[in-house]
Amino acid sequence: QAQLVESGGGLVQPGGSLRLSCQASGFDFSSYGIGWDRLGPGDRRAMVARIDSTGGRKDYGSSVKGRFTIARDNDKMTAFLEMLELKPEDTGVYVCGAFRALHNNIWGQGTEVTVQS
Repeated sequence: QAQLVESGGGLVQPGGSLRLSCQASGFDFSSYGIGWDRLGPGDRRAMVARIDSTGGRKDYGSSVKGRFTIARDNDKMTAFLEMLELKPEDTGVYVCGAFRALHNNIWGQGTEVTVQS
């Protein structure tokens, strides 16, 4: 069964940092693009970062560009999101997704990030 499990969230002060992980199992991880989205109040959803299957292409939402870095380790079937200079507006549930043409998307349950003083 295809599964993604996120970890690494928590409470951090503004200006702090966190590193999220997304552990995959049950599917061919290296054939999927991976992404992180942030879920906020009122069902708001924002694209945070995307990385293609080889790690050669990365895209970021405008609000996180320059502060966040997405990476992946295909041998360990794990993706990462390094978050620096965190701001209160970065608060939300971060969900990891896997995407491949002609295949259903796979989403994890998310890990909560709270940025406050």
